[in-house]
Amino acid sequence: MTEPLDGATVEVIRNYLVSVGEQMRRTLVRAAFNPVIYEVLDFGISIYNADLELTAEAAGITSFLGANDHAIVKGVEYVGRGNLRQGDVYLLNYPYWSGAHSYDAMLFAPVFRPGHEGPAAYLAVRAHWMDLGAKAPGYVLDSTDMHQEGLIFPGTKIVSGGEVVRDIVELIRFNSRLPDLTIGDFHAQLAALRTGENRLAQVWEKFGGPTVDQAVRQIIEHGERVARKAVAALPDGTWTAFDYCDDDGITDDLIRMEVKVTIDGERMEVDFNGSDGAVAGPVNLPIGATESLAKAIYKELTTATEPSNAGHYRALEIKADPGNFFHAVYPVATFTQWSGIVAFELIHKALAQVLDSIPASSGGDEPGFMALGHDPRTGADYVISNNEGIGWGASRDHDGANAQQHPSQSVVRNTPIEVLEHKATLFHERLELIPDSGGAGRHRGGLGVLRQVRYLADGEVLSMKKKSKTRPWALHGGQESEPSEMVLWPETERAKRVGMYRAAMRAGDRFVNRTAGGGGYGDPLEREPAAVVADVLDGYVSAGVAEQVYGVIVDETGGWRPTPARAENHEG
Repeated sequence: MTEPLDGATVEVIRNYLVSVGEQMRRTLVRAAFNPVIYEVLDFGISIYNADLELTAEAAGITSFLGANDHAIVKGVEYVGRGNLRQGDVYLLNYPYWSGAHSYDAMLFAPVFRPGHEGPAAYLAVRAHWMDLGAKAPGYVLDSTDMHQEGLIFPGTKIVSGGEVVRDIVELIRFNSRLPDLTIGDFHAQLAALRTGENRLAQVWEKFGGPTVDQAVRQIIEHGERVARKAVAALPDGTWTAFDYCDDDGITDDLIRMEVKVTIDGERMEVDFNGSDGAVAGPVNLPIGATESLAKAIYKELTTATEPSNAGHYRALEIKADPGNFFHAVYPVATFTQWSGIVAFELIHKALAQVLDSIPASSGGDEPGFMALGHDPRTGADYVISNNEGIGWGASRDHDGANAQQHPSQSVVRNTPIEVLEHKATLFHERLELIPDSGGAGRHRGGLGVLRQVRYLADGEVLSMKKKSKTRPWALHGGQESEPSEMVLWPETERAKRVGMYRAAMRAGDRFVNRTAGGGGYGDPLEREPAAVVADVLDGYVSAGVAEQVYGVIVDETGGWRPTPARAENHEG
């Protein structure tokens, strides 16, 4: 039996492996062709040991990181471990295996070292490609089966022995509306993989391969121990919650999403089987995406400050039967995966019944937009997206943050105005926080964002949001915020409020994107008057809402007095 390594050595090796992921991340960002990667950070990078167990990862979009865990197993199973060779790279975007829609392309590669039989590690780099020939450019909002959603690769060798397979790349080129961007991003991901291979080789050389393998085993075992201990510290029981996704893009019917969370000793079970079944439109979630959102919330509750490894998730069981809304099976459509964003805080809602540290809902969605068109300045077509900020939910201890990315997005960012206006024929007329958009409470929800944009040339806009029909939820007497929306052609006879929607825009046409604030926490009449005054002076809360909802009358100098209702029921 191999003797355990001392803790210092294990910790040094762990940090080296995390550094490998970070160097892969920097390579990808520097080499990527489209802003969704180098500005928005819409990618996920993961490192696995020989047994396909997560060893380390780099900061990226949360849903990709968890989905990589599912996809790497499916990809290696499909290719066959015995068929993997040094220098090979495989392309996987089959949604039911990859855990994401078809444009979220994952490249994975085996990594070999002398003296080790078979691959000693695996690397995965997933990023959003701009076009793979789906039925509509940019984003597909109304597909009804997988075959309308672009080219599919189930684990196809795209690099063989270090040489790019030209036939596969040309197949992509001739089926993409934006071939230069798509193939450029492929090469950026490939560069990230090669960086990872080189850095892993250096780690093995420095410490010795068997020592690194032993350290990884101990890292994973430690991850399991601390996560189980954290679960055991939570109350035992079963709690259920539900919420709604707007619709599936084919009908207007709300989609019920339900979760049942059970904690039993050191084990947690997250069961989505009470949800609706699969729907006609492209909002069904592959099981890898469902596992990813559950893992993210579980990680936050158990080992939030530790870099992820496979051991952290061994005490978590996720249930969603095939055919459920949360377990898409061939050939159902899966392209518009905003449903996973809306569902992200569902586990929070269930556990908020017993854990007072859980915050209220954020704005509940990632209510961004995508712009498409032809730029007469360059003579080129463009597709560019923006992740819009929302308010975060208030908590037991403080207000929610303003204008943040949705909690499911991790380190993902919005696209700067300068980039949007350089890459697309857009002009920004307004970008500001929305007063009174945060749900009122003892602690106030964070504010949402208003963005008004004018088209300088003909194009299209895609409004991206799936929680525009129901409000984000509040807690303990707090108030709910208004949902997100886009208004097309505002202040005209054509003005139209939409959720998820595609519209043609002419030069001079405008849209206004309004995003939801977070839910409130606690009775608004219990909010400290000084905090209400500060909100009014900062423009976060109007004087009218301060008086009507918070019971505080604020004058122009910042002086205040309570309303009769506040004075009667809440002294001070």
